[in-house]
Amino acid sequence: MKFAIITHVIHGKVSENYFGYEPYIREMNLWIKNVSEVLILAPLDSKPKTPIQEFYQHKKISFVAVANFDVTSFKKSIISIIVIPKIVWKIYQTMKKADHIHLRCPGNIGLLGCIVQTLFPSKPKTAKYAGNWDSKSLQPLSYRFQKWILSNTYLTKNMQVLVYGEWEDSTKNIKPFFTASYFEKDKIEVKSKLFSGKISFIFVGTLSNGKQPLYCIKLIEQLYIKGYDVQLLIYGEGNERTDLEKYISDNNLKDIVKLMGNQKQETIKAAYQESHFVVLPSLSEGWPKVVAEGMFWGCLPIASKVSCVPNMLDNGNRGLLLDLKLNNDVEKIEAVLNDGIWYQDKVIKAMKWSRQFTMDAFEKEIKLLLES
Repeated sequence: MKFAIITHVIHGKVSENYFGYEPYIREMNLWIKNVSEVLILAPLDSKPKTPIQEFYQHKKISFVAVANFDVTSFKKSIISIIVIPKIVWKIYQTMKKADHIHLRCPGNIGLLGCIVQTLFPSKPKTAKYAGNWDSKSLQPLSYRFQKWILSNTYLTKNMQVLVYGEWEDSTKNIKPFFTASYFEKDKIEVKSKLFSGKISFIFVGTLSNGKQPLYCIKLIEQLYIKGYDVQLLIYGEGNERTDLEKYISDNNLKDIVKLMGNQKQETIKAAYQESHFVVLPSLSEGWPKVVAEGMFWGCLPIASKVSCVPNMLDNGNRGLLLDLKLNNDVEKIEAVLNDGIWYQDKVIKAMKWSRQFTMDAFEKEIKLLLES
């Protein structure tokens, strides 16, 4: 089978080996495990590999490089008008060669892929929509268009669309799905975490406005002011790092808040195992893997009510849902810190739920999708 991947994920190359964002590549290596040839259409960058990137594992990969475009400014819009026809033609040519077409959405390349795939109604296709499928959420027009065309069974034929969560009024080609990070063999026992010493919180993600790391810092700051022995470790990089450093310095938080930068998966896994809580006050998510990963290791999630998060946390029975109102959220966390029995109960429920979704189960589901 020739398996074509159409994606906006930026890739790199070392010798004849291609790499990309590690969680994405880890998943794609399962998709391509049993296919004979892989066709990848994506942007290609010359930057060196970082600790949060990984290589594809396949012997026969053909890479089609396309421009990485956006329309966030007038100048970029003009450039996009010039490059889009060429990208569309490359997508068409790649899809024509493929036995199975796989789209990664939402994204600019995925948007074009959604349109071009309508020209191949008889070819088997899958699409992974990694964003928020909730139709009631505020989203960019391009995201809403991708959701519309993917769920339109008149335009989109012979495709299974994988989305996070279960949503009312979904068309027959929409399939609730999940993402996994760990294998069955990783289900080792996790030691109980008590509140007798320092209480550890972690944030894992891009340092961007959408992920709200500053709000996370403010939560921990307020708990510290109230006399709790807390610490916050922030893993990730992004354009808000300078602002975060300034806030930490201006408010004398260097002893309790530390910016750890990008780290390998093993380092993050160890952080989950040693921490009490993982905090994600995000404004938008698909399936927040950091929430599921934290739950897997007995690190209780404190997360905003976006996308499928309320479902993941069973509306508060497997974690703490944020209102994104500072005083209210601080009070909620205080209530947990003052009730160790409540905490331990939720940790056990969270671990039990998260450990259903292993890479082994994920691989089996992918195999069924490719065989159907």
